[in-house]
Amino acid sequence: MPVTAEARSRCVIGISKPAPIRVSNSAAPSAKAVSKDAISHPVDRALRLLTEAMSAVGTLWFFALVFLICAEVAAREMFSAPIRGVVEITAYSIVGATFLQLANTVYAERMTRADFLLGYLSRLSPVARQILEIAVSMLGVITFILVLQAGWAKLLRAWNDAEVVGVPGEFSFQVWPLRALLVAGCAVCAAAFAARLWRNWRDLRDSYGTRGVVIGCVALAVMAVLATVAFKSYWDSNPANLSIGIAMLVLMIALVLCGVHIGVAMIIVGFLGLWLLKGRIIFAYTMVGLAGNEYLANYFFSAIPLFVLMGLLVSASDIGRETFAVARWATRRLLAGLGIATVGANAVFAAITGSSIASASVFAKIATPEMMRHHYNRRFAVGVVAGSSVLGMLIPPSLLLIVYGFLSEQSVGHLFVAAILPGIALASVMAIAIWLMARFRPAMVFADDGTQVHNEDVADLDIKRAAIMLAPVMGLIVLVLGGIYGGLYTPTEGGAVGSLGALIYALLRGKLTRQSLWRVLVETGQIATTVLFLVLAANVFTRMLASSGLVQNISLAIGELGLGLTAFLLLYAGLLILLGMVLESVSIMLIVVPLALPAALSLGADPIAFGILTVVAVEVGLLTPPFGLTCYVVAATLKDTGIALVDIFRGALPFVFCMLVVLIAYIALQ
Repeated sequence: MPVTAEARSRCVIGISKPAPIRVSNSAAPSAKAVSKDAISHPVDRALRLLTEAMSAVGTLWFFALVFLICAEVAAREMFSAPIRGVVEITAYSIVGATFLQLANTVYAERMTRADFLLGYLSRLSPVARQILEIAVSMLGVITFILVLQAGWAKLLRAWNDAEVVGVPGEFSFQVWPLRALLVAGCAVCAAAFAARLWRNWRDLRDSYGTRGVVIGCVALAVMAVLATVAFKSYWDSNPANLSIGIAMLVLMIALVLCGVHIGVAMIIVGFLGLWLLKGRIIFAYTMVGLAGNEYLANYFFSAIPLFVLMGLLVSASDIGRETFAVARWATRRLLAGLGIATVGANAVFAAITGSSIASASVFAKIATPEMMRHHYNRRFAVGVVAGSSVLGMLIPPSLLLIVYGFLSEQSVGHLFVAAILPGIALASVMAIAIWLMARFRPAMVFADDGTQVHNEDVADLDIKRAAIMLAPVMGLIVLVLGGIYGGLYTPTEGGAVGSLGALIYALLRGKLTRQSLWRVLVETGQIATTVLFLVLAANVFTRMLASSGLVQNISLAIGELGLGLTAFLLLYAGLLILLGMVLESVSIMLIVVPLALPAALSLGADPIAFGILTVVAVEVGLLTPPFGLTCYVVAATLKDTGIALVDIFRGALPFVFCMLVVLIAYIALQ
């Protein structure tokens, strides 16, 4: 089942066979990643329909949170009568809505994975690649059976004890129904992986006949025996806790490189590590159960679907097109003005979306054709779109800053404030770089003749019309960031208020039909579910690392090396950039930040500044091969234009240097 560039664009944070790498957690509105031919068995078809129905309920549940939270904000601020139980309802809704939609992400091939090894095997030995895919599916089945078993114990306890959440006498509800949703979601997700496993076997049989099936059975049996022997031998050696932590970290990296879905790899490895550390499998089950039921039931995590929804509604309402038109008008007399306008429009757009993926998709359709029409070099035209789209994850509101906030237990509001100046600085450096390239290397910017055609078609705009066109953008910025910084509502509530504002604007403009609104809602659910599953999995993995003492030992080792803060930050940034070449942003942060943050704090780093540095370094990976997610998004959006992926990577290279300049300058200032 080959994966096109379009499939690559279906990622968030995400968040997914022969291509060098694929991430499957971003923007597919349905399970179309699995072809109709592939789903031919009645049981498989029925299961897919069930996952779509469950996903629809979860999608509407996420959407309902917008109105619930906005109602609470209005009641609190306007009438001094806050609605009881909103925090508890929202927190437990995250668990229920996530597990309702999780199985559909399997069918849609949206779970985050890095499969460049699978791509290499596709060329070297296709049969080996198919066998490895079977092993990946088997691990998926095993993982969700483990989570189901852990959740089942929590469900029984909640049922038997009539466990309630809230304040008795004021507002409370029993939690067992939500525990039941977790169990049901895991059961259907395990079935979805089993269906994927069946399709993998069928593909192997159809491609290589009985011989292929025999080879596959032998290979899988050998892998199972080797894994069992290795685990037993390691258990019998009575390893030290630190040794277990190191071994599990290496195993997790190996599984990820082999194409195992990153969330699945973190849960499997975390479970095994906890089992080894405590010598009791029940302890591992307990930790997995806590991650799914207690840790994910956090009001703070609702910011993820809310900000994703806001960004997608903004994209659907044509705000990006109008912002670009104003930016074109403002820069029409500048050398390489269209390129600078693209950077400026992306910076403004970032202030209301928080997503590099959304920015890349919108401006690939808007800015690239205009630049090519005005005789810009096509490589530059796509490169500037991909390069400037990274502003979406730095300029607040930013999904990555939200993720870092809960990993580091820092204020998201403070992180948003701290990101403003670096975001403006990065946009400014990019604009200056474009002007310098146009001035001294015009062939890099303009078409073959090296000259610029001015965009006079926006010259009829004036300040009044430009202000009217920018009013929706500025209104949403003030609504969201102004309310957060003004203390009217929290960042989570700001996401809900912004989503409602973007929805009302899109409806008033007539930009949303029922079908397009549903596509936005389903896409929101897909992206948010993928990110939230990674959050859950990372909690299991980081609990294991913390129990092993690996985090503390890394901090001590760095202290003994005598590294100063600057040297450590440079090494840390380099590691993030390297990881960004093979993994997506959220996964990198969930894996690396729990390890690196304690060491950075021991050297005197400011946790807020460390978060900004982390986001900038991680975002470099969005532009570098083989992963380069935003480059794949641009390629997918412009797939009918004949623009090669290699041209996008080359066009984005100057903007990688811009990010490195800002990154080094930021480290030097620490």
